[in-house]
Amino acid sequence: MNTHAKKRTLAAGAACAVAAGLLVAPATASAAPITVDPATTAVVNLLHFNDFHGRLDRTQTVQFAGTVEQLRADYPDSSLLLSGGDNIGASNFTSASQDDEPPIEVLNALEVDAAAVGNHEFDRGVDDLTGRVDALADFPYLSANVTLDGAPIGPAYETFEVDGITVGVIGAVTEQTPSLVDGAGIVGVEFGDPVEAVNAVAAELTDGDPANGEADVIVAEIHEGSQVQLATNAPQAEQQAALGADAAAGGPFGEIVTGLSADVDVIFNAHTHRTYSWLAPVPGVAGATRPVVQSNEYSNLVGQVVLAVDRESGDVSVETLTNHARTTASVDSLVAAHPRAAAVQTIVDAAVEQAAVIGNVEVGTISGPITVPALSNGNRGEESTAAQLVANMYRDQLADEGRGGADIGVVNPGGVRDSLLYAATEPEARDGIVRLAEANTMLPFINNLWTITMTGAELDLLLEQQWQRTADGTPLTSGRTYLQLGLSDNVTYVSDPSRAFDDRVSDIRIDGEPVAADQEIRVASASFLMGVNGGTPGDNFWAFAEGTDERDSGLVDLDALLAYLGDNPGLAPDYSVRHVDVVGLPDAPVAEGAALSLEVSQIDRIRSLGAEASATVEVADAAGAVIGTGAVEIVADATGAPLSTTAQVELVATAPGAIGAEATEQTYTLRANNGTAIPFEVTVVPAAEPEAPGGGHPVFGDEHPVHGDDHPGRGFDRGSHPVFGDDHPGKGKGGKGNPRAV
Repeated sequence: MNTHAKKRTLAAGAACAVAAGLLVAPATASAAPITVDPATTAVVNLLHFNDFHGRLDRTQTVQFAGTVEQLRADYPDSSLLLSGGDNIGASNFTSASQDDEPPIEVLNALEVDAAAVGNHEFDRGVDDLTGRVDALADFPYLSANVTLDGAPIGPAYETFEVDGITVGVIGAVTEQTPSLVDGAGIVGVEFGDPVEAVNAVAAELTDGDPANGEADVIVAEIHEGSQVQLATNAPQAEQQAALGADAAAGGPFGEIVTGLSADVDVIFNAHTHRTYSWLAPVPGVAGATRPVVQSNEYSNLVGQVVLAVDRESGDVSVETLTNHARTTASVDSLVAAHPRAAAVQTIVDAAVEQAAVIGNVEVGTISGPITVPALSNGNRGEESTAAQLVANMYRDQLADEGRGGADIGVVNPGGVRDSLLYAATEPEARDGIVRLAEANTMLPFINNLWTITMTGAELDLLLEQQWQRTADGTPLTSGRTYLQLGLSDNVTYVSDPSRAFDDRVSDIRIDGEPVAADQEIRVASASFLMGVNGGTPGDNFWAFAEGTDERDSGLVDLDALLAYLGDNPGLAPDYSVRHVDVVGLPDAPVAEGAALSLEVSQIDRIRSLGAEASATVEVADAAGAVIGTGAVEIVADATGAPLSTTAQVELVATAPGAIGAEATEQTYTLRANNGTAIPFEVTVVPAAEPEAPGGGHPVFGDEHPVHGDDHPGRGFDRGSHPVFGDDHPGKGKGGKGNPRAV
């Protein structure tokens, strides 16, 4: 650890400057170097990137290095280069095929000063991080909130001498890490509250005791952040409105903004792959602000905060606050101008050449693009053709009894990392070729594939948990509040997001047949998501923990994908969807001939490359007769890109084949011209035969079981639930007469 030159006292330093409201807004967001009197003022140039994910590219990686070097050149003796974590993991093939060693070598060549640990640093387990990865890295990985069997896994902070003052950098990772990595690799690891951990270290660095470290400026690198989408360097008023509201909503980002001690002068974020450069209010200090910065992903941006520090008083001011786009200067010019960029080029060239040898093997063919949603890193709230392919692969590769006897496949949206593109890229000789490198980029995690047995009630709960919640059932109100599971193509269901929490999913079917509450279903997925072998289920899908009869298939995800591609040449994208949102399904029986109005949405996967919006939606009854139609409307997002398709469908209830006055479950099917077919049920009271004069009406008589309190509808009783307790309402499945089925 670097020693520092001067003792921090209660009368000087950044904490006191903040407490006095002296941390002020920069005059400009430009990167022009500031001018100060070096005798009285120190300058600290903080450069930050996050979520690099080993994305090595011959052009872009050298341009990233060149961007860093250009920003360092303005302050050659007073710069720090910091990472927010996820330097490795979920990498492209160039990196992943070589155990993520080349990206670490790149960061060593760039002379990164320190990095926070990210959740992906734990992808191969804590022992890999503290052993192999730490040994490869020339910079410290900081982990203030992580312990193994009660002991820290590594340093919480590092101090640096910058222009005659001491800068302390504290690192921490999201508390959600156990739900984001395979639990088998983190046995005994605890991920504490990052805000509490950073505050504890910041207090030590400002207590005047040199024995536990002192710093004049404190920087927090926290691998957590906001989900708000903003343009790069949006006006501060716009950032204040959006990010201020997000912070006020609570959650991890709100805790960072409002809970971090005023001792912390600068906050860098990561994990959510967002872009912001916000001057956030400092809690408890009227009028004071401090930078909160995140810099997108994959080296697209480099964040910069330039501080001016009064050497005598310790007052700190923010002179520059901005995110810089990666330079587009030519590789040759950057290599000629910057020795570190030249070193990066050498490393990347060697890695690309080695990956070409490993990865340019044809492993399959496709007949169209099979993609994640057409957004940066995919939209985790949407179905995609890529997620369906992976879910189908899970089911098919584990269908054999010896592999687990899978009935269905389930994949989390973050588990499908990239797309299989149809158009030929070098060195492919024709369209539709899938190379090993592309397959690996789609599934880079090397997760084992498992099967477990779930009941129909547990599958229903799993689908309800797409609306995210904590382990105790508390709904998430910020961050990724909804995650869309990818399902194999033999599963369909209906959801209604307007209904109460945990009462939104109905009409689950497998192979066209309704799923019963006590039905046993073999589910195939990755070890990370299921949390098998004593691990925690991933992405907050807690229902997996209720599964039984865990079986390891012996396959890892990439090997299974390669086998699936080999078994299925010419795979085509499937643009139909596994579910639709339907608002307006009746909760009580309706009479035959009654008019119903349904609001249908999420009809198309129109953000998967090659998909087109449906034009019409229709509803057919069990006899095949069309009983309702609706025109499709495209609903655009804030940028004008197609987001979803909706339709208002008007239909008339029919009961083909029903005789007498008993209410019957009628299966209708919602069909779109993209191939989607989603069955659902409505309880219909058939029209009665005319009776002889004087007879009572058999349909509406006072004692008719349809309208009595004991009508069973289509419900079921889930029983005592370990998360939600005995009084969990579910969907009224314990005798409330709700006709919505599993």
